[in-house]
Amino acid sequence: MSLIDRFAALAPFRVRSFRFQWPADLLTSWAFEMEMLVLGWYVLVTSDSVILLTAFGALGFLGTLVSPVFGMLGDRLGRRTMLCFMRAYYAALAAVTMTLGLNDALTPNFVLGIALFSGLVRSSDLVMRNSLLGDTMPPEHLVRGIGLARTTQDTARIAGAIAGAGLFAAIGIGNTYAVVTVFYVAAFMFSLGIVRSQRPNEVGSRWRDLKGGFLYIWNTPKLLALMWLAFLINFAAFPFTISLLPFSAKEIFHVAEGGLGTLVTSYAGGAFVGSVLMATTGGSPSPARFMFACAMIWFVLLAVFGTVTDIRIGLGLLAVIGVVQSFTMLSMSSLIIGTAASELRGRVLGVRMLAVYGLALGLPLAGALIDRIGYVSTVWIFIVIDVMATAAIAFKWRRAFWP
Repeated sequence: MSLIDRFAALAPFRVRSFRFQWPADLLTSWAFEMEMLVLGWYVLVTSDSVILLTAFGALGFLGTLVSPVFGMLGDRLGRRTMLCFMRAYYAALAAVTMTLGLNDALTPNFVLGIALFSGLVRSSDLVMRNSLLGDTMPPEHLVRGIGLARTTQDTARIAGAIAGAGLFAAIGIGNTYAVVTVFYVAAFMFSLGIVRSQRPNEVGSRWRDLKGGFLYIWNTPKLLALMWLAFLINFAAFPFTISLLPFSAKEIFHVAEGGLGTLVTSYAGGAFVGSVLMATTGGSPSPARFMFACAMIWFVLLAVFGTVTDIRIGLGLLAVIGVVQSFTMLSMSSLIIGTAASELRGRVLGVRMLAVYGLALGLPLAGALIDRIGYVSTVWIFIVIDVMATAAIAFKWRRAFWP
């Protein structure tokens, strides 16, 4: 405990529940990334079909549609209970995949079926994680806790993906899934040590509870503004650093797979640094102003990135974009968790997950515009939308953020 007392960034580990939740989240995040890489590569190699590969990727987003339902169940049944159930469920699916892989019975159709069942639940894992942080973390350590929790995802995008690729190449898919299964089982065991959240004394109908979550957000100006901002960022900012990054690598920087990997690593590394900095500093004393300022800086950097053709400059910009993106999104998470009433927190965060569908709308629009007017012009159009809409959100709900 002396190490925890010495470094302010480690203050959340004074909370016993967090000392169990952090390793559980870390193991789960690493297993997620290993699965996505291994199964995606397996589908592409065995089927030689880009359509099946994109179908596999799309199934991972399916569960966001039911995230509000899982959030409601977490509010009713207990968030630790739901988290433990979900991680036991992942372990069971991984064990099935391991068995099929070891017996050479795995097929692309089986993989798509497993991705469907897993995708229905996986998106809600983040809902339960953040809800439990709100339940267990003292307000003065909330931002640090969110920052440390975010490092579990940032490290997984780098090390988890590399570990999955290395194991798949060395020992095959069946044995790799044995490792994934062990990760999920260990995550389940750690999750049992998380403190139970308080359940409501009186429980109404499930439909009324679910509807109540949406109405609560609609009638809470700060939460409504944050939901719109989350949707906007997914619609007009994330496409260029997530799904369109392979296009940038190939058509703008003229590099192959190795160069793409370097770009992804630079972006993920910047996001990790941003998470660590938020955990170290505890965030800004004015999180709303900090969030809007960082969002604007993020958009300006994206506009510059869209005009760069030298990969060395692009790598530096992506690293800084990753840092500023972490500042923006972690500040947003702290505002949502801190604003939402504890008995409705799961439903609020479940609705927050629906903002991901902004990416599903923005990405095809960006693709169509790139074909018509080019990449640079498309980036600038989206950034103008980002800047103007963000300014409009800040102005319209200014009294909610700065009463």
